[in-house]
Amino acid sequence: MRKACLYFFIRCNMSLVQLERRQLVLFDLDGTLVDTASDMYRAMNLTLDHLGWSRVTEAQIRQWVGQGTGKLCDAVLKHLFEEVEPAKHQMLLTTYLEIYAQELCVTSRLFEGVQAFLDECKARKIEMACVTNKPEQLARNLLETLKIGDYFDLVVGGDTLPVRKPDPLPLLHSVQVMKTTIENTLMIGDSKNDVEAARRAGIDCIVVSYGYNHGENIYDSHPQEVVDRLDQLI
Repeated sequence: MRKACLYFFIRCNMSLVQLERRQLVLFDLDGTLVDTASDMYRAMNLTLDHLGWSRVTEAQIRQWVGQGTGKLCDAVLKHLFEEVEPAKHQMLLTTYLEIYAQELCVTSRLFEGVQAFLDECKARKIEMACVTNKPEQLARNLLETLKIGDYFDLVVGGDTLPVRKPDPLPLLHSVQVMKTTIENTLMIGDSKNDVEAARRAGIDCIVVSYGYNHGENIYDSHPQEVVDRLDQLI
């Protein structure tokens, strides 16, 4: 009886990561692998200055990012004007993307523990894909600038497919392209979008506690597992 209880305790406290059986790991980008909010904050205020609109704070940007650039612009416009006018949205989106692309990685850095986990997956010959709501080309440029582009066999951005997370299609598309199975795939993210997309796709999902979740507690999304650093999964 005592051995049975001990076995149950160990099983309940085992990490979901189970790298020995994973063939593919899907990673969110902003807030999971890279702290990008300060660069997005700087680019957004340069954009607002250019348009002659009021500035926003970095704390606000950190709360608004994570659902894609269009949603970020929605949040900024609602804050400034209490509504989202299509013409203003298009103007803000276009200008912001132009400015952000010019200085994509000034202060953006990998979160602590990320490099070690990427190296572990590579050493185990586990394929990796970046599945983000950031525009694909910006995501690719950011990964290359941070010198981790070679780790990823596939990059799926917010504009790669007709839909983005929390729709499960970007995750299922990645599984199909990489020719593996849902059972052998793991998603690692930081927000309710990642949790919902993985849940709808039937893919195991681990989230980090430090990411961008629109000001909400990540535990409210009932994730399967939460870690403070990715190297805790090694």
